[in-house]
Order: sequence, then C-alpha cells, then structure tokens
Amino acid sequence: MFPGACKKCFFVVGVLIAGMVLLQGAAAADGDHDGLDDALEMQLAEQYAPIFYFEKEEQVFPVAVEYHLANANLNRSDEGTPHLLVVNPSPEQLGAYTSIGQNYYLDNTVGTIEDRRIIEDYREYAEQHGYTVYSHVFPSGAETVIQYWCFYAFNEGPLNTHEGDWEMVQIVLDANGTAREAMYSQHLSGQRAPWSDVKKSGDHPHVFVARGSHANYFRHYQGMTGLASDRVGKNGMVLEPGQYTLALLGERSAGNHPAGQNWLDFAGRWGDFGSDQDEVRGKRGPPGPAYREDGEMWAGTDWGRSLPGVSSLMLSLDWIFYHFTYIFLAFLGVAVVAAGVAIYRRHGTAGLKWPYTSLLMLYRPNLRSLANILAVAGIVLAVLSLFYPWYTMGIDIDGGSFQTPGLVEVLRIDGMNGLQVNLLEENSGLVQIGAVPVAFSLLVGAGILLFVLGTIGATPDQAGKKYLGRGIRFWVPVVVILAAVVMVKTLAFQLAESGASEAAVAGARDLLGTAAGQPWG
Repeated sequence: MFPGACKKCFFVVGVLIAGMVLLQGAAAADGDHDGLDDALEMQLAEQYAPIFYFEKEEQVFPVAVEYHLANANLNRSDEGTPHLLVVNPSPEQLGAYTSIGQNYYLDNTVGTIEDRRIIEDYREYAEQHGYTVYSHVFPSGAETVIQYWCFYAFNEGPLNTHEGDWEMVQIVLDANGTAREAMYSQHLSGQRAPWSDVKKSGDHPHVFVARGSHANYFRHYQGMTGLASDRVGKNGMVLEPGQYTLALLGERSAGNHPAGQNWLDFAGRWGDFGSDQDEVRGKRGPPGPAYREDGEMWAGTDWGRSLPGVSSLMLSLDWIFYHFTYIFLAFLGVAVVAAGVAIYRRHGTAGLKWPYTSLLMLYRPNLRSLANILAVAGIVLAVLSLFYPWYTMGIDIDGGSFQTPGLVEVLRIDGMNGLQVNLLEENSGLVQIGAVPVAFSLLVGAGILLFVLGTIGATPDQAGKKYLGRGIRFWVPVVVILAAVVMVKTLAFQLAESGASEAAVAGARDLLGTAAGQPWG
C-alpha cells in the first residue's frame, strides 16, 4: 500500500503547487499589460485620491461618461457638414472609431453651447448619476505616474464654452514609491509643484477647481491672474474620495482594458465639432484622455515636466489679489485718518480759510496755477473713468469668416471689468479675457480722495511742482491703455496650438493686428 499512498501524496502536492501558482498569477494580474499589478494600481489610486474643492456657484461636477453617451450622437464632420454615425453610442461602439483626423465627435442632443439646457439636464439627474473620477496608474521608467481624470458634461468659461470637458490631476512617485511632484491641468496647459508644496490631508492632495472652466489649482486664491481670469474658491461643495466612485482605467488599444472602457480608444471630440472659427474661440469639444495634447497628457511625465512651476512669489501675489479689496480698504482707512490728523495739526487752532485748498488757486499766471489746472483736469478725467469706459474700439468687417453686421464694438477697457473683447460670434457680446485682478475704480476713487485731502489747508509753498507731478500721474492710465491696445495682438499667441486651420488662425491674427495698429480708430 505504500507505493499507492505515495502516488496520492504526489498528486495532492501537485494540486497544491498548481493552485498556488494560479493564485499567485491572479494576485499579480496585469490586465492592461503596462507592467504594473492591477491591485497595486488600485491601491495607489485610492491612497492618493484627491479632495476637490469647488467654487460656490459651480453647476457641473465630475460624472461617468455613460451620462454623456446616453445624451449624445456620434457624428463625423465633413467640411462643416455633420454626418450621423451612431445614435447614443455605447462605450463598446466608440472603440471602433480610432482614426485621428476623421473629425469624429459626440454631439450632446439635449442642448448646445448657446443655451443652458445641458447644464439644466445634468442638474436634474445629478443625484441619480452621482460622481465619478477615473484613475490611470502606470510606470514611467523608474517612476510611477498616478492620474485622475474628471469628465464634466459642460464647460462654461468666458473664452472656451463647449460641450464636454476633461481635466486631470497627476502625481509622480519616485523609484522608492515616494510622492515627489504633482501636476494640475489648466485649459491648454497647467502647473506643477513639488509634493511638499501641495496642500493635502494625509496623502490626499487638495485640488481647487475653477468655476465653469474646471481648471485645477493648488490654492483656492489662484486663478485671477492671466488670460483665463478664473474664479476659484473653497466656499462650495467639497468632494472627498469617499463621496465619488474611483474607476481604474486600463491602457489604450483592444485587450488592454475591459470592453466597457473602449471609449478610451475613441479618437474624436467629446462635444460638438463646430467650425474652424469655433476651434479658435475654444468652442469645440475636447479630445478624450488618451488623445489630449496629442497623447502627451496620457503619457504623463514629459507633459508634466514641461509645465511652469508654482512659485512662492506668484502665490503671494495671487493671495494679495484675492484679498485685495479688504487689504486696500484697511490701508485706505489708515491713510484717511492720517490725512485728517495732518489737516488738524496744520489748521486745528487757526481754522481753515477760503479757498480751503490751494488746488483752487487757478487765477494766477504762474507754475502753481498751471500745476493746479493740470491736476483738476486729471481729477475730472479720473472721476469720469469711474462711470464710463476708458477705451472702446469698433470694427466693420464686410466679408470672410469674421464678417460683422455693420459696426460692432470689439474691445473695451474699463475700471470694473478690465479688458473685454467681442469674439464675433452669434449671441455673444463682450467677454472678459483677463485683467489685473484689481478694482481700478477703487484705486482711482481713493487716489482722488487722498489727493484732495492732501491739498486742504496746504500753503502755497507746498504746491507748485508737487501738484504738477500729481496731476501728471492722473494721466498715466491713458498711456497704459494705449500700450495695452497696441499689444492686444499678443492675445493670438495660443491660436497656433488650438488645432484650427491655418486660414482661421491667420484671419484671427490679422483681425487683432489691424485693431492693435489703429489705437485711435
């Protein structure tokens, strides 16, 4: 019986060994064939899952792509003419459309960029769909890259309103598995920061999402500087990892992801395609994650390292701009009190005599009167700037892609909205394209107030050249405005990266160049 018992023992041992091999293979599954265990990918995705802070007026939040597909048709644009391919395509069907340059796009049939029906539909079913964030984890040389992709049903920005929106947060681990850097996408670019400079709770980075545009920032007070003039805050909804579904993505191409993720291979746009002019204006839907920036964002490392870093100086300036009104009012209060004390000390006992301020001494043919006249003229100009635009420009184009119905205001500069332009599209007027985030009307008004207070009770000896210099300073904004108009053509710097045709880009540049070359009309 001994030989039979040995055979049974060998059989049992063989079964155990085979089972252990199978278990080890299952435990080390690499379904996307990127060389990284799927279980480890999910572990890292959960460990570094971001906390998203939204501005209080945000209307649209990260959602699963199935919501968009249920409301969209798959079309192909042929020289501006749409051709219907599939009604409400499934993720599996999208995987068949992988040819770049075929102008495939998903058109949301609920609404358009000219109305708010897409936003309203999303809001109606938001609770039903919940929140979803997609994670893409993969090795890059000795490093490991963790990406978090958010899909938004609608992007409502002043310069880039479009259907569908993809934004991304990226974290890079070194060869030892230690987090070293973070990169946040913003419009056509983004920012990066050392991991030590990232606000976080444990290993969960804080991401501050701009209202409407969904650009990601490292601080809640960023976004006000630059062309986008984003509105960011931490006064709205906070989306923590436990509140959203974290879906792990595979890699591109068949066999590297589940069939339900075939939408990764879709080479088209996730919103209406529109015209070449729509692309210049930022109205065309974005490519999917694997095709953003020609695939460079999906690849991760090179894209992230090409981004500008967040500097402590810029963060300080952003903080000052964000809190500018409160800081300014505090300094103004101190300045007014100081001016009042100075007036009291000068004439507290003898009292003030007519004309109370030497600024009104305009009747003598001398330097003092000339300086006062110039100062008064500057004050009048400054007061008018509080109520009227500082500069406007109109244009009449009788043909081409940017034809206008007669004379149309295309540029305005004022103290409240800064620089505004007209994108020359239907149902659109002036939009703010970015400005120094300071209420210029406050500066002008305070300057007038403090200037007048400084002249009360001033003796003739304190006037003259002093007032001449102050009067000239009131005219400085005129020079600044003209310089800004002449430089407006630099706004075309990003057109070459927009993906629009050369003709559309050239037309927009010519338009801006013509406007900049004729600042006086």
